[in-house]
Amino acid sequence: MNNKEHLKSLHKQMEKENLGPLWASIHDLNTIEPKSKPIPYLWKKDLIRKYLDKSERLLTVGDGADRRAVFLINPGMKDLEPVGWGGATQTLFAAVQAVKPGEIAPAHRHTTTALRYIINGEGARGRVNGEQITFEPGDFLTTPTWTWHDHTNVGDEEVWWMDCLDVPFTKFLGTCFTEFYDEMQQELYVPDDYSSTRYQGGMIRPVNDRDPKIAPLGRYKWELTKTGLDGLSMHDPDPIDGHAVEYINPSTGKDANDRIGARMQKLPTNFKGIAHRHVHSTIYHVVSGRGYTVMNGVRFDWKKGDFFVAPSWTWHEHVNTSDEEESFLFSTNDLPIMESFNFEVKEDYGENGGHQKIESVFNPSPIK
Repeated sequence: MNNKEHLKSLHKQMEKENLGPLWASIHDLNTIEPKSKPIPYLWKKDLIRKYLDKSERLLTVGDGADRRAVFLINPGMKDLEPVGWGGATQTLFAAVQAVKPGEIAPAHRHTTTALRYIINGEGARGRVNGEQITFEPGDFLTTPTWTWHDHTNVGDEEVWWMDCLDVPFTKFLGTCFTEFYDEMQQELYVPDDYSSTRYQGGMIRPVNDRDPKIAPLGRYKWELTKTGLDGLSMHDPDPIDGHAVEYINPSTGKDANDRIGARMQKLPTNFKGIAHRHVHSTIYHVVSGRGYTVMNGVRFDWKKGDFFVAPSWTWHEHVNTSDEEESFLFSTNDLPIMESFNFEVKEDYGENGGHQKIESVFNPSPIK
């Protein structure tokens, strides 16, 4: 045997003893640039709805099921047990949750941090740390780490919303704790929509919120978000994001949720954004409109209700294909985590006027 064959045999022996040879692995462990385990991917609205509809006939929220939600598993995370760590990206979990009239999703709290975007339906309410909050379509809601929360539907139509949590992050670190409340719903300590009424003035805050608080504002109303976007629309769009705003904690100026960022962006008609990439990963929900996003040379066509992800260090650019309708994209990201560790890096695409060459088109799972 020559040295190469002896080394190969040595490596196999070491593997059996749960040891590894750095001399043969250093370039896999210390990569020149990030190599993301999750991949760019898209989930169609009708496919998610299909499985939520099926589950409705088999379980009732509050009676055998804590939540009725279908979560997105990135194919690149699929091998991780259990169920791909629930990862849409390497740090973020995303799901669509449905609550029927009269159902109550029981109160609990956990070290994972959570947020919600209301997709459709009237009548839902959520309790967060003693405050009952109204859920209306387009609203963004926060549930920071270790806050009690439960949900109910007091209306006469089903309500759907997007959940986003940092489950893969807390699972990887081994820091996930969960506690269940003694009753189905927690006690209320303040009037309904207390935080929203305190912040009706927009970009002003109550004097006693000068000291930082984890979640002084629990609900960000759609009409105020739209007003902000309408103001931005009076000016030229950003060449990458169009017109975009991010939700912030008014007592700190930082992201509204402690470890997950959230944004809303409007792509003007015929908008063709230029490409860039960054270390933080992003999950997108198409609120309205249609278009496509090119990620690492693959075209992902989307329309209202769809979800797609741009993992870490993925080239991506957005296009609104309509000359009549603007497109709105709600997104969540792990930028707060990356900034906390000084990991964030951004890079603009320097070729072809900032546009990638489309090498293929993504084919979503067929709906049967």
